[in-house]
Amino acid sequence: MFAIFETGGKQYKVQPNDVIYVEKLPLKDNNKQVVFTNVLMVDNNIGKPFLSNAKVVCEFQKEVKHKKITIIKHLPQKHHNRKQGHRQILAKLLVKDIKLA
Repeated sequence: MFAIFETGGKQYKVQPNDVIYVEKLPLKDNNKQVVFTNVLMVDNNIGKPFLSNAKVVCEFQKEVKHKKITIIKHLPQKHHNRKQGHRQILAKLLVKDIKLA
């Protein structure tokens, strides 16, 4: 059984016991359940755009940082260089269950 759901403007294809990294969620406690209701597809059931009776239950494990990306802005002939780094904060989730009522 698999599901495709949406969070943070991105879509994720998951199965039970998968570990996924999603954009930062407002959670701090370990072992807290997160329920996603914007489910687009479960097996062969396709929503228009979402399935009203489906949900993906996940367990929040911890917050992690993605690897660093470097942004360089350069204006030729103006002696202007700017270098900036960014590390996105992600939430590590364990998919517990996919429910289709």
